[in-house]
Amino acid sequence: MRYVEEFRDPKAAKGVLAAIARVADEIGATRDAPVRIMEICGGHTHAIFRYGLDKLVHEGIEFIHGPGCPVCVLPMSRVDECVEIAERPGVIFTTFGDAMRVPGSRKSLMQAKADGCDIRMVYSPLDALELARRNPDREVVFFGLGFETTTPSTALTLQQAAREEIGSFSVFCNHITVPPPIKALLDDPHMQLDGFVGPGHVSMVIGIHPYDFIARDYGKPIAVAGFEPLDLLQSVLMVLEQIRDGRAEVENQYARVVPEHGNPVSLAAIADVYEERPSFEWRGLGEIDASGLRIREAYRAWDAEEKFGIGYAVGRKKVEEPEGCACGAVMTGRIKPTACPQFGRGCRPDMPLGALMVSSEGACAAYWTYGGARVVEPAE
Repeated sequence: MRYVEEFRDPKAAKGVLAAIARVADEIGATRDAPVRIMEICGGHTHAIFRYGLDKLVHEGIEFIHGPGCPVCVLPMSRVDECVEIAERPGVIFTTFGDAMRVPGSRKSLMQAKADGCDIRMVYSPLDALELARRNPDREVVFFGLGFETTTPSTALTLQQAAREEIGSFSVFCNHITVPPPIKALLDDPHMQLDGFVGPGHVSMVIGIHPYDFIARDYGKPIAVAGFEPLDLLQSVLMVLEQIRDGRAEVENQYARVVPEHGNPVSLAAIADVYEERPSFEWRGLGEIDASGLRIREAYRAWDAEEKFGIGYAVGRKKVEEPEGCACGAVMTGRIKPTACPQFGRGCRPDMPLGALMVSSEGACAAYWTYGGARVVEPAE
């Protein structure tokens, strides 16, 4: 299949791996002094482990897992607010499936559903809008969640709801943007990074220029990457070659999908429906300025936060992580998942404490599924 088979070709992969090893040796990368490359996207994290790329690359290359999973970076307080909305009489709460089992401080949406709340999994915000058409006597709320990748579909759905004047539909907006948390990580004096593998799906919407500041202001190379093994290996090679040559640029390995200036239709819909929040809380990073989106005044009638009087509309309470849970440290690349004291003990896929073990893009789920990492308590 075009654009799949050629990016999984073992012979080509061996050639790129040999080139990575050669350049890594040229810049003096070793196991004790590795080149630290952060893959921003959780989809990249899973691909790295699924294909064993962390074991195939030169020993002087270390992958650092960034905050690229929108479910994972959502603070527990926002999950609590989802549950609070779902518990209101007459509400049908709709969400993507990967958010169902994310723990809040009281319960997850899955547990709230078991307790009798009408919570339904949908595949698109348009599915939620159709539910509102069929249930005009109910309040149908869509859990708008994700980076720039999913933001356009929610925006287009809100435009449709406004055209049809479907007042029983609203969106609980938790859409966030990628560049601000990267800046927050680069401003952290304890965060040692040599380069980035940029997110492919996000860049398909926004293009490559929102990352210019990474190279211009911080002198770090970045290569926007696809999701096949050769995509990722080629992107690593591009970053290493920049380091070797003393360059810092934004390069586009995924040019077959990612246009330089993004998708104009998607960007127009986002600009029409959303505006920047002054700040938004990220799990593990705290409040980050201008990192979240909120619904503009013209569409405020479909803003669940305003309609139900919760969250930033009325002031929020910070919720502490469960004791021993290191989601924040894993999310920001400070530690590996296996260094969390709860990994495989108090936090497993069947009984997660944190979102990173639940989400299909979570780093802990990647380590558990593909990394061969299992922690088994000794028998008493």
